[in-house]
Amino acid sequence: MDIKQLIGEATDYDKKLALEEKKPKSWCKSISAFANCFGGKLIFGVSNDNELVGLADAEGDAEKISEAIKTHLNPIPEFKLYFEKDGEKIFVIVEVMKGQQTPYYYEGDGQLIAFMRIGNESVPATPSQLRELVLRGSGESYDSLKSRYDFDNMSFTKLKSVYKQRTGNTFEDTDYESFGLIDEKGNLTNAGALLADESPVRHSRLFCTRWNGLTKASGIVDALDDKEYTGSLVTLLQAGTDFVRNNSKKAWRKVGDGRIEMPDYPDRAVLEGVVNALIHRNYMEIGSEVHIDMFDDRIEIYSPGGMVSGISLEGKNLLKIPSKRRNPILADIFSRLKYMERRGSGFKKILADYEGQVEFDETKMPVFDADNDNFTLTLYNLNYGTNYATQVNENVIENVIENVIEFSEEKMKQLMPEYSKKKLTKACEILKMISENPNISIDELRIALDVTDRTIARYISELKDKGIIERKGPDNGGKWKIK
Repeated sequence: MDIKQLIGEATDYDKKLALEEKKPKSWCKSISAFANCFGGKLIFGVSNDNELVGLADAEGDAEKISEAIKTHLNPIPEFKLYFEKDGEKIFVIVEVMKGQQTPYYYEGDGQLIAFMRIGNESVPATPSQLRELVLRGSGESYDSLKSRYDFDNMSFTKLKSVYKQRTGNTFEDTDYESFGLIDEKGNLTNAGALLADESPVRHSRLFCTRWNGLTKASGIVDALDDKEYTGSLVTLLQAGTDFVRNNSKKAWRKVGDGRIEMPDYPDRAVLEGVVNALIHRNYMEIGSEVHIDMFDDRIEIYSPGGMVSGISLEGKNLLKIPSKRRNPILADIFSRLKYMERRGSGFKKILADYEGQVEFDETKMPVFDADNDNFTLTLYNLNYGTNYATQVNENVIENVIENVIEFSEEKMKQLMPEYSKKKLTKACEILKMISENPNISIDELRIALDVTDRTIARYISELKDKGIIERKGPDNGGKWKIK
């Protein structure tokens, strides 16, 4: 092992020049923090400015280090202690494993403190972090705990209707327990409280703001649109994605006999970002809510509570970060609703969705920023600052006018007289989306219209039978044509 390679790694390593026998807290706090977070290594014999000094009595110090850990850490974390050399200099390295019996406290001088790792520092855990550590050590999660509310006073019509729309399945009474909304004794869980129509969890709210400019104070009118949403997490998700959609544009460029869509923000990236913010937030952080802040050039999606593992994302390969779920029941429910996948690939999907866009370049790469207390996802506006934006937006307006004329409900009623007004509206929406994006998939149409697989299949079949649309090429890779 190269000592020089270890030092300077702010999150995973710490260093001490010498063993301070009379000040065990000065380094035992790092042992506590590593065990409570993600593990790490403490190197003895290295100065603060990374000078390799070594220890005069490495073997004697190693025995004292081991004894101090057993005396001052409660419970005692799993650790390994070994020596490394650099020439004639000898160093002691304490490798601490991520603990399962959290919290791991430093005990001494009449104090009992659990530490957390923030950047290159070990700091006392906040009350919220301490509650999370206690839950983790007990093998439980916040969303699995019995809530203080009565199940009989709750309704779940939104959850049931969305489950039916997105899966085609009917929500049965037995699903309350299988979903984790109630426990085996019939008590409402915190997950159930968060998914009830009128969620009684007051701090489960979503604040959405479309700011005027590039900052939160950019001109005479600071906010162009401002909304606060409460209710079921399903309602918050739909409201958040709708807010972004209503406050952004979808440009397009003509290519040959078709066109390429150029949205400000890819729909899937926005959906993944809002889902992650709602599902993985720390609901024990009472004084904070999820925020969506839209600016001219970006969206910032903020969620209370950092990465579940406590790691910092700085310098990490985002494609290789393992998925950890703070609220596994909520994650499972949203995967059942087909809003996310069980294997948890949100980072990968967001990055892939951006990289697949026509106007993407490295300057528009999404940014994930996290510490122990906060998580912020920044999605950049793909059309901001482009020289074709004004022209394209004018084309969009012209295109919408054409659609209104060509796909009016009056004309559609002549073609499909048996359709009700509601069905005619849906049919017009399908034609409009196909005209804007001939490559759109049936699944994308289903999600946009919020209908079941069977319903969208029926609409497509009837529009084909009437000779209104046809499919050119295969299901994957083909495109639609409005006849």
